Amino acid sequence: VTCVEAVEAYVERIREVNPLINAVVKDRFEEALQEARQVDRLLSEGPGDDCLEEKFPLLGVPITVKEAFSLHGMPNTSGLVNRRHVIASSDAAVVSRLKQAGAIPLGVTNCSELCMWYESSNRLYGRTNNPYDLQRIAGGSSGGEGSVLAAACSVIGVGSDIGGSIRMPAFFNGVFGHKPTAGVVPNDGQFPNAQGVRTSFLCTGPMCRYAEDLELMLRVMAGAGANKLKLDEKVSLEKIKFHCMDHDGGSIFVSPVDKEILQVQKKVVEHLESELGVQVQRVAIHKMKYSFQIWSAMMSSKDSDGQEAQLFTDLLGDHGKPVWPLWELVKWLVGMSSHTLPAIALGLTEKVMKLNPGGNAKLVSMGKSLQEEMEALLGPDGVLLYPSHPTTAPRHHSPMCMPFNFAYTAIFNVLGLPVTQCPLGLSSEGLPLGIQLVAASYNDHLTLAVAQYLEKAFGGWVLPGKV
Repeated sequence: VTCVEAVEAYVERIREVNPLINAVVKDRFEEALQEARQVDRLLSEGPGDDCLEEKFPLLGVPITVKEAFSLHGMPNTSGLVNRRHVIASSDAAVVSRLKQAGAIPLGVTNCSELCMWYESSNRLYGRTNNPYDLQRIAGGSSGGEGSVLAAACSVIGVGSDIGGSIRMPAFFNGVFGHKPTAGVVPNDGQFPNAQGVRTSFLCTGPMCRYAEDLELMLRVMAGAGANKLKLDEKVSLEKIKFHCMDHDGGSIFVSPVDKEILQVQKKVVEHLESELGVQVQRVAIHKMKYSFQIWSAMMSSKDSDGQEAQLFTDLLGDHGKPVWPLWELVKWLVGMSSHTLPAIALGLTEKVMKLNPGGNAKLVSMGKSLQEEMEALLGPDGVLLYPSHPTTAPRHHSPMCMPFNFAYTAIFNVLGLPVTQCPLGLSSEGLPLGIQLVAASYNDHLTLAVAQYLEKAFGGWVLPGKV
């Protein structure tokens, strides 16, 4: 198959299904085909295969990129109406590395407004749908990426994650996603970028349909930093110390975990015990019950230099006039606001959080002690199995009724731990099931190895509409 044929096949697939899922918000098909022709020329006249594979590990591979990342010539708005004329004049660090490795971007994909909500919908591009059920969410904020991969419109994609924005869409859309150990993959070139304390919570990472692609993408995206992640170490699955936790302990802010999610997690435990001969240790980590409160407090805390976290309302204004959430809510009620309801609600929540500095300080300290507890529990050879979300992909708009369900993913951002989201087949309603695999810092190689193993055991990605 020539590179041109491969790119044409994906372009055709996007044209076929994008009107239904609304995942790709701006394409660059002409440029992609031109780049594919250059690859075919290089292959016909170039040196031996080995040399090319080393130099260009992703040569000719079609990819998609979350619109929050700069991709030269493409919009870079993060769904903010007053950025609608912003066109990227350069590439984000990871996009540049993927292109240098030979990847061919097909276009950019939808996200939630300012990447801070778990439904990918905004006033600029509209709403992205889940390919397994168009009435359900694709997740956020990398929802366009999750949807486009699940619908077989792209091979691999770039996502970012500060509260689960890679893992929730990967879970809801039945694909793989990896949030690397904090501080290894560069975040440069995305909007909004993290400032202050949040720079250690935001992670850029790979999303894809096949587990083996995670490691290859991660190597390219991390560059020289990949050495810290022990990706060359051979993993013996039998020697991993597996831990399992069924739920967060019953937070009042979060839905109970669905029966089918618990059942599939139980199947994973049984499979590991019977096939690998390991003993999966059940754990109950009390502080996980306060995941949402800890994440929220740590997100708004000062960094070591005393710098305040950037206000979400300032980001909404994007260097323009400050946005007043209450006034925006009034405008929204009469259809006059250019912002989404979740963004306005987040602005209001932020104001409320500032009213309790003493309580926030206690929660930050609880978060630090939870981090120590987790690192000690997992150690050099531990992997924790933990639900990805309390429910399978919810119906559109329903996240507004349970806005804090993202706590299941968010807690690991403030703990800085690497997490791989792994699909585990479909529910009785035909919606993807899955699990989070968590390891101690810099042990990304463990979660990636377990994801590859579970893909073989449970079938991995399932083509939507197949069942």
